[in-house]
Amino acid sequence: MTAALVALENGALGYGRRPLLTGVTVSVTPGDFLAMVGPNGGGKTTLLRTLLGAQPLLGGRLLRPRPLRIGYVPQREHVDAIWPFTAGEVVLMGRVPALGLLRSPRAGDVELVRQALAKVGIEDLAGRWYGELSGGQRQRTLIARALAAEPELLALDEPTNGMDPGAELATMDLLRDLQAGTSLAIVMVSHRIEAVANYARSIAFVDQEAGLFRVGGVEEMLRPDALAALYRRPVEVRVENGRRYVYAAAGEGKR
Repeated sequence: MTAALVALENGALGYGRRPLLTGVTVSVTPGDFLAMVGPNGGGKTTLLRTLLGAQPLLGGRLLRPRPLRIGYVPQREHVDAIWPFTAGEVVLMGRVPALGLLRSPRAGDVELVRQALAKVGIEDLAGRWYGELSGGQRQRTLIARALAAEPELLALDEPTNGMDPGAELATMDLLRDLQAGTSLAIVMVSHRIEAVANYARSIAFVDQEAGLFRVGGVEEMLRPDALAALYRRPVEVRVENGRRYVYAAAGEGKR
């Protein structure tokens, strides 16, 4: 059995002294693609931050057997578009953990930045100002910044939020391609089950209002009973042209 990179055991999550969710047990192994899905405000980002060690646990245990290189992609809306940096300079920020605050970038760091930009398909935009980029190009820049840290685990918070369907598919295809043939683990937060249903290997449903936390493989979590607990209405999954789609049951309208 593959050892986990990071895991929560019977975790209590929240702020101050009030837990939002309790009894949370989840692990991430090399090569995993874990999607955290639930409504806005449901506690997904809190779970992600706790799993990464950025948010203290209120109970339970956070297990990390060894030091772990993490690349983090924040919500694009939380990154100021008027940053006075080029795309290449933004990506270079991903090297700060390895550089420290006082050491200047070396040739190897510059090459890792180039490789990261190339992996996300925007090497030709390295000299463009971040604020001049489209929303999709900014997202790829932030992903490249995370990749420049040479992560074992890539964590993304709502990376497709606000995107049109084409851009969403392109972003998800990019994540699939980045992981192909590697042991890179991906943990992604999304409020849209449709965004991750055809890419994730495991899914966690998170809804603090309903006191819901449930995690399992994709086939298990896309069963109607599991989805009904998340959406609080009958739903069904259909396969069309090789892709999974989630619908409300007849008469309910599409989710």
